[in-house]
Amino acid sequence: MEGLDYIATFSPLAKLTIVRLLLALAAIFHWHLKQLDVNNAFLHGELDEEVYMNLHPGVPAVFPNQISESSITAILVYVDDIVLAGNNIEEITTVTNILDNAFKIKNLGNLRYFLGLEVARNSTGIHLSQRKYILDILKDCCMLASRPVATPMDYTTRLSTSSGTPLPDSSSYRRLLGRLIYLTTTRPDISYVVHHLSKFMSSPTTAHSQATFRILPYLKQAPGFSVYIGESLISWRSKKQPTVSRSSSDAEYRDLATNTCELQWLTYLLTDLHILFKQPTLLYCDNQSALQIATNQVFHEGTKHIDIDFHLVHEKVRSGLVKLLPVSSSQQLADIFTKSLSPSLFSDLSTKLGMFNLYSQLEGGS
Repeated sequence: MEGLDYIATFSPLAKLTIVRLLLALAAIFHWHLKQLDVNNAFLHGELDEEVYMNLHPGVPAVFPNQISESSITAILVYVDDIVLAGNNIEEITTVTNILDNAFKIKNLGNLRYFLGLEVARNSTGIHLSQRKYILDILKDCCMLASRPVATPMDYTTRLSTSSGTPLPDSSSYRRLLGRLIYLTTTRPDISYVVHHLSKFMSSPTTAHSQATFRILPYLKQAPGFSVYIGESLISWRSKKQPTVSRSSSDAEYRDLATNTCELQWLTYLLTDLHILFKQPTLLYCDNQSALQIATNQVFHEGTKHIDIDFHLVHEKVRSGLVKLLPVSSSQQLADIFTKSLSPSLFSDLSTKLGMFNLYSQLEGGS
């Protein structure tokens, strides 16, 4: 709108899921990974306002619209940080020079540290960790000398808004929890407890603070945990449903719909990169009733209250995007994101997620 929207600006932010996906593809296809930085990124604009123009038919494109069958270069942008991934180092160099002609670019070489994520690459794949980030948190909270614990949360603990006494100053609680939320970028094992404690962000108590500080000794025990990208996690989430479900099957069915949306988005993203799947994506569920609702095309009395948009699972199953499969509750990896578990079960699921202590292996020489 004239006189109103001219000063509206934004910075391009790649989702962290896309960052992990790109690294996964680089691990699978052995792509090169280079990192660039734009100097004074916000000083390159020459216009005071955005101007959109329609080109006349027949005007030649600035860049060729041909697609190479043998090479690919992907560009990931997060404000002024850029990651180039591709299978042809000469094309990556060409793209770097093009960007350097338009902006002043600093070439940081091979990707090693991006958005606080430490990237290590070897013959087995690409590993992500936030070791320095964890050590900084432990140091700031004076927890470097604390004794390690086996789980981030005692599975017998039950927290509520009335647990403990209100904190006189809740800013430190919010600050620490915010740092832990970002840590879940590479630490899915603490997603549940961090999400659970974030519910009390507005009025935290001493009990909530104690539970938050209990996470830190757990992080100290394994400061170098990493996710094995390529055959492991790309996207995960621990979030409370916005609606109240009438049954466990209802809740599971809604989760299936949410997961299907995520799978559809990732499929579209991979299609843009010309990576196609001939087989449907496998989606596992440990609730038989939810599976029956998702595969039964006849809506009945027990499902008429569910919003229509959640029934997209039917459409995606019929179209071949996803294939629903049952899984036993003891093998459901998603439980680590939804509930507090015993130390033995927690350790078992963490291992199955593909997490391991990268730094202990390096220190041990293996």
